Amino acid sequence: MTSSSSAASWRTALAGLQMLFVAFGALVLMPLITGLNPSVALFTAGLGTLLFQLITKRSVPVFLASSFVFIAPISYSVETWGMAATMGALFCAGLVYMVLALLVAWRGPGFLHRLMPPVVTGPIIMVIGLGLAPIAVNMAMGKTGDGSAELFPYTDAIIVSMAALLVTLLVSTLGKGLFRLVPILAGVGVGYLLAWWFGMVDMTPVAQQSWLAVPDFVMPTFNLNAILFMLPIAIVPAIEHVGDVLAIGSVTGKNYVEKPGLHRTLMGDGVATSAAALFGGPPNTTYSEVTGAVMLTRAFNPVVMTWAAIFAIALAFIAKFGAFLQTIPTPVMGGILVLLFGSIASVGLNILVKARVDMAAQRNLVIVATTLVFGIGGMAIGSKDWTLQGIALCGLVAILLNLILPHEAEADDLHEEQAVVDDFVEHHRQ
Repeated sequence: MTSSSSAASWRTALAGLQMLFVAFGALVLMPLITGLNPSVALFTAGLGTLLFQLITKRSVPVFLASSFVFIAPISYSVETWGMAATMGALFCAGLVYMVLALLVAWRGPGFLHRLMPPVVTGPIIMVIGLGLAPIAVNMAMGKTGDGSAELFPYTDAIIVSMAALLVTLLVSTLGKGLFRLVPILAGVGVGYLLAWWFGMVDMTPVAQQSWLAVPDFVMPTFNLNAILFMLPIAIVPAIEHVGDVLAIGSVTGKNYVEKPGLHRTLMGDGVATSAAALFGGPPNTTYSEVTGAVMLTRAFNPVVMTWAAIFAIALAFIAKFGAFLQTIPTPVMGGILVLLFGSIASVGLNILVKARVDMAAQRNLVIVATTLVFGIGGMAIGSKDWTLQGIALCGLVAILLNLILPHEAEADDLHEEQAVVDDFVEHHRQ
């Protein structure tokens, strides 16, 4: 190997580490909220990214990691059926991605638009963010996510959580360059230091842990009730995936919907999610934060993401690092989640606005109104053994209403989704 090629390889590896740094905050925050192991999440994020690259012939510069769409469903499923059964349900959720991929290969990318146009996806994403709001508020006040127990004194918790929130929003709005892409890490850093000052941090687990160890993998079991509960939720991230693929295509100037094909990228997401569940990790999804970093650094080479995946897998085996992540107090996470969950709801609203969904049209009003009230109000349908609620119920109701209610024929393409993505890219270039 020549010195120039060796230098290029090192630069590519460092760019990969930088991409992991950008994704890191959200990557570990999701498992910490749901009670999953952050070390396992790091491992499955790396594994999922490598599998995605294999399926898409390493042509798309994206990084896959923990999906926030599944926070509430995972929490409910773990409490109801246990961790192993939840992993089995998530494995089957990945299969839904694969089925959608096959349908896209058969019917074309416009199939997803017909199934889930912006009038459907907008309110569903709003429900995801607003439905999670109580978890953020409870954690910010020093309680558990469900508010059942107080973990830290209210005054101390509010000071820490609001400091973390303030730093996060300041970095996201005033930060420049790459620093602007890591508001979660900045908020965690400042919040953690303040929490340590207030005596909220217990480093005993870190001291007791060895330096290197295999992550605590969880093998799945299969419970029909858990599977039926989780399956409908998998439909929602599919349209989010479409937006991410369109966004990275706009950044790099390539049409990934055509080559390697939306069916391949969806299949990659599905395989990555099912593979993660086999080890006890959260579902994988493409990260828009990394897309923003690709835009800023112009690191269009997919090999960069290969290195990011390798670094994630390596970190997973540093046991002290995983133990350290689990010492982050809930008020620190709560403060950041106030902004994060609110941002998710705002994305849903932005989809409705940028896609020019006419809310004066009774059909659109009915779909959006029913979806929002079912989701935020906590509507549940089912029996004692099995209940359809939350995002799963909202997703099915919105899709069914869109298919049943009469409407004018629309273009069989992704032009509305592209309009939303173009606006996202334009704002991130400013």
